[in-house]
Amino acid sequence: MKFSDELTLLLKARYPIIYINTIEEDRVEYIIRKNIKTTLNRSIYSWDFVDGYTNNPNNEGFAKRNPLQALELVERLTAETPAIFLLKDFNRFFTDISVSRKLKNISRILKLQPKTIVIIGSELNIPKELQDLITVLQFNLPFESEINQELNRLISSLNIKIDQQLFENLSQACQGLSLERIRRVLSKIIATHKTIDENCITILLSEKKQIISQTEILEYWSVNEKITNLGGANNLKDWLKKRKTSFGIQASNYGLPTPRGLLLVGLQGTGKSLTAKAIANEWQLPLLKLDVGKLFGGIIGESESRLRQTINVTESLSPCILWIDEIDKAFSNHESKGDSGTSNRVLATFISWLSEKTKPVFVVATANNVNLLPLEIIRKGRFDEIFFLDLPNKQEREEIFKIHIQDFRPNNWKTFDFSKLAQLSESFSGAEIRQSIIEGMYQAFYEKREFTTADICLAIKELIPLALLETDQTLKLQDWASSGRIRLASSKPIYIN
Repeated sequence: MKFSDELTLLLKARYPIIYINTIEEDRVEYIIRKNIKTTLNRSIYSWDFVDGYTNNPNNEGFAKRNPLQALELVERLTAETPAIFLLKDFNRFFTDISVSRKLKNISRILKLQPKTIVIIGSELNIPKELQDLITVLQFNLPFESEINQELNRLISSLNIKIDQQLFENLSQACQGLSLERIRRVLSKIIATHKTIDENCITILLSEKKQIISQTEILEYWSVNEKITNLGGANNLKDWLKKRKTSFGIQASNYGLPTPRGLLLVGLQGTGKSLTAKAIANEWQLPLLKLDVGKLFGGIIGESESRLRQTINVTESLSPCILWIDEIDKAFSNHESKGDSGTSNRVLATFISWLSEKTKPVFVVATANNVNLLPLEIIRKGRFDEIFFLDLPNKQEREEIFKIHIQDFRPNNWKTFDFSKLAQLSESFSGAEIRQSIIEGMYQAFYEKREFTTADICLAIKELIPLALLETDQTLKLQDWASSGRIRLASSKPIYIN
């Protein structure tokens, strides 16, 4: 249901107090006034703490800096006067016992008279004693149609023409921004470039980065990793290739559901994080990294609030990739003690969103130890697929050596003996292979010469891979993967001796 329709329904049903959660104060007030003018015959009284009541000459400045007096105006008006009282930032006074008590008393009058209190606030913090009286109404950021209308207005005022593809790219780049912010950024674009072109998208994306950084939980990642930088994992690459274009209009018209997400399980250094970055680059979608550790706040209820805020920001910036690194450390299936059940509540909120989300947010979660993950997360329906990234086999190790050495020495990479390097590096992960190359380079640089295959071979012999240090855990993970309960990223898994 549209916001204006839902608001009208609540007003007609005489809901006493409506709380609109939004940062777009001016936009929501404009929509309310426009809606009331066309559907309901009610007077609107607008109040804020600094200026008191405005837009009504009889009460101009009344209840200035006095929230309790602002509520008294509701009682002063005759019972036959239909009215809406817009109280801005009034949620900040909920903790005042006199204000809280007044709201309870006045709600009895509101149920019998055509009067409604509408509170506009940017933070959802309703105390328990008022939760039964207040109905929360979420005011979403501008929809695509509103963004397109604003872009058309700007293009028309500048008397310029842009092609349809650029218009669609601009519209998508604006999603997740408030209407006021869109106008401000577009003004900045015109002042900088004097026109609208592809360069405008960069400025819009930088504005999104600011929004993300303000959450302190999400981080915007600029990536240039390619899927070809991931050695082996042919099954995983093929799976991703088939879903590359599934976020477009054609896929939607075909009736194809948007991909939900991917859980990558495997040993450290096998390319799980690299895969998340490569997906974002390959699919040309923004990559947001969730710092799960920062979700858990010290105040009861704060963690759940932070998660909801993160979900709202992520969905507003969709389509996008949400990367959750080492999810097993955040949501352990061992009972968390001393956190008043916070971990369980955050987990419940998270998995509920995973199952029910409708926005095109592709979640890429990584885990090193699947035994720590609750069954609720790995159950089908949370993610489209769960892949196991094992240690690379000889052929894959050879491919990984080629990728990294070609990156370090693009002119003479063919002079290295990749077969020998792959033979010596059994039980090495992709990250350990890269580190052995770097160690060989350090040795050659110290001796003031070019590094060779021999330098890398020496580094390989001195480096002890993690799989040999934690053999039991590695074997347990590989046995679990071979049981058929998880899909293998590579077609030829190997096992350590």
